[in-house]
Amino acid sequence: MERSLVLLKPDCVQRRLMGQVISRFENKGLNIIAMKMLQVTPDLAKQHYAEHVEKPFYPGLEKFITGAPVVAMIIEGLEAVSVVREMLGATSGLKAAAGTIRGDFSSSRQMNLVHASDGAESAEREINLYFATNEICAYKPTLTPWLKAEDE
Repeated sequence: MERSLVLLKPDCVQRRLMGQVISRFENKGLNIIAMKMLQVTPDLAKQHYAEHVEKPFYPGLEKFITGAPVVAMIIEGLEAVSVVREMLGATSGLKAAAGTIRGDFSSSRQMNLVHASDGAESAEREINLYFATNEICAYKPTLTPWLKAEDE
């Protein structure tokens, strides 16, 4: 099993799309093993987007991500990182394919509704920024045998 951090960004929260986005992950058979709403602080934004802090677009990114609450989730499943990223679609909603979250709900590069970890290492780092170990509730759904074969 693999884990990914997923953030429903301020635009997702403000547009009241949280339930629709969460249901897509659940319908795919992924487990949400931690979830909370929080206000991202400038300090947390700098930690999360550390590789972008010195870039010219960072001030706008920080203003956006700290502008309203986000919903942080840990999503677990087979190949969760790549599966979630495929579900999101291209970074720009203008280029994201129909049927993806961004393709269906976004028409912006920055206002693209959802963040997801881009690899196992970044997932671990990001999860540790947003969640304490005691906030993670891993479980095996009773319907698991109907979602994947025993050897997967």
